Amino acid sequence: MADILMLLATAADGHAEPAALGLDSYQWVGLAMFLLIAVMVWKKVPGMITGGLDAKIAEIAKQLDEAKGLRAEAEALRDEYVAKIAAAEKDAAAMREGAQAEADALVAKAKTDSEAMVARRQKMAEDKIAAAEREAIAEVKAKVVAAAAAASAKLIAAKHDAAADKALADEVIASL
Repeated sequence: MADILMLLATAADGHAEPAALGLDSYQWVGLAMFLLIAVMVWKKVPGMITGGLDAKIAEIAKQLDEAKGLRAEAEALRDEYVAKIAAAEKDAAAMREGAQAEADALVAKAKTDSEAMVARRQKMAEDKIAAAEREAIAEVKAKVVAAAAAASAKLIAAKHDAAADKALADEVIASL
């Protein structure tokens, strides 16, 4: 009953302070904490916590090792692709140089061919001009000959009569 009276005892400020079995509230809280810690140690809760933490640490370490491996693999792939890009750039430069050389050769050949074609066409034009010139000269000569023959025929007709023709014909026959 004394315990109950203590529970009903009032503090100086007028509030009742809980107390049981001669222990105040802070003592009960301390005892409960001690019992909780004792039960946790008895049930090996700290070992389970450290075991769980150790397992988590091991898992994280394993993931870190995997990440290091993946990083090394990625770096190897990067290096491989850098080498491939360098080789591709080198090949592209070689192709560009080859194409430039081929283009230069084609330009030089085209220039040579065009010069040869110009020379041939110039020769053909000169030949055509010379042929036209010869043809014109032949035409002029033919016209001159025709005109001379016509003029000769007129002169002969005017200056020679039938008697002169007979004498000329006799002279030709005699020479044969």
